[in-house]
Amino acid sequence: MPATSSVPCQPLMTGATPPESGGTPVTGGAAAARELVVPEPSLVLLVGASGSGKSTFARARFKPTEVVSSDFCRALVADDEDDQMATADAFEVLRVIVGKRLAAGRLTVVDATNVRSDARRGLVALAREHDVPSVAIVLDAPAEVCLARNAARPERGISERVVREQLDQLHGERSALSGEGFAAVHTLVGVAEIDAATVQRASLPSDLRSQPGPFDVIGDVHGCAAELAALLGRLGYRLARDGAGRLIGARHPDRRVVFVGDLVDRGPDVPGVLGLVMGMVEAGDAWCVRGNHDNRLARALRGRDVRRSHGLAESLDQLAAEPAEFRARVERFLDGLVSHYVLDGGRLVVAHAGLIERYQGRASRRVQAFCMFGHTTGETDEYGLPVRYPWARDYRGPAMVLYGHTPVPTPEWVNNTLCLDTGCVFGGWLTALRYPERELVAVPAARVYYQSAKPFPANRLAEPVAVAAREPTAPSAAPPEPSRPAVESTNQEDKR
Repeated sequence: MPATSSVPCQPLMTGATPPESGGTPVTGGAAAARELVVPEPSLVLLVGASGSGKSTFARARFKPTEVVSSDFCRALVADDEDDQMATADAFEVLRVIVGKRLAAGRLTVVDATNVRSDARRGLVALAREHDVPSVAIVLDAPAEVCLARNAARPERGISERVVREQLDQLHGERSALSGEGFAAVHTLVGVAEIDAATVQRASLPSDLRSQPGPFDVIGDVHGCAAELAALLGRLGYRLARDGAGRLIGARHPDRRVVFVGDLVDRGPDVPGVLGLVMGMVEAGDAWCVRGNHDNRLARALRGRDVRRSHGLAESLDQLAAEPAEFRARVERFLDGLVSHYVLDGGRLVVAHAGLIERYQGRASRRVQAFCMFGHTTGETDEYGLPVRYPWARDYRGPAMVLYGHTPVPTPEWVNNTLCLDTGCVFGGWLTALRYPERELVAVPAARVYYQSAKPFPANRLAEPVAVAAREPTAPSAAPPEPSRPAVESTNQEDKR
């Protein structure tokens, strides 16, 4: 990721896509100003007819190097920004420049009319290719204003007919913009509203580079509340309880926790884990990324048709016994989880299933999918489970990547990456890494809470399985507990 821009940048909150009208009203002035939130990095398309004020708008709100103008590209290839015969070549150059900037993770603004859906479609696809969000800012100036401005620039050679066609295209397709893949569409109507609008840069939700640590990164909990409390105690956190004795938070005077996700499913006390983690996150004592199990539970709570397998049934049954307001709080919390975090100036990345370098600090559906599931080869192993591609063996990025998702008997460093899922719910351990000390701290599971479909070595202190497995029982006995770190396997437990 590039260095943080000198322009102030606020966190971009997760949640619903901003409304088409766009922005936050700001009082004062002749017109009610709109504060337009623009993610950084992102691709921003200015949309408006010739003469609507796009170039003026861009100069006042973005750095010159951030704006890629079709007029400038036309001048590059034809020595004349008004040479309409050079438009095709100019846009070929424009797409190259935009692609290079997005590949570097830089905010990029396209100053062109962009009134045709096919022109926008190609640029949105380019943003998607580089895993950054795209934003449309529509400048809907009156026809008489656009025509007067173009009349004052006769060298442009843009006729009244062309301007009116552009306005017709803008008005005819404006309502369709929200379905074209934009993260946000901001529409400014009239000269006063265009002139008064301000732009607020917002860091992506994954961007915690400003947080230097120290951190305690905790692996997959899967409803093991007692083990989580024990681990937090060993790490030096002071636990907080409500009047009924339930854990509602934990605080350390100098450190904060980052959970790798999969808080839920399979374990004996999913509400207890959620109550504790939600309390920590809400108090600013922890962060948590989204695991695939957390995602499935969130979808189920929203009423989606989700198979009640891989421990989801246990989570829903346990939550059914909780008050409605607690379930609503859980749903909001799970919906707000992000795919990954980039921390400590880019030196640390936490994602549920790991993350390759090119996806770090990016935002797209495929980034979210990789964060939750990793990369599978398309094959299955002898247990019918997906064979996972060992991405960590090819990793050469500068950031340390900490993750979980696929249980391992013993954590092992692979190219500055470490899996912290040590199978607590399967009778293994609940493990944390103290960062930046690189010190592992773990507590043993009290028992085997759930039988893995694939043999997993329980710790010697764990009692036998306590609940019936909802996944196929492994056909052979579990191997003995290893005495040295296990080599990463490509055939691993499917936790979808």
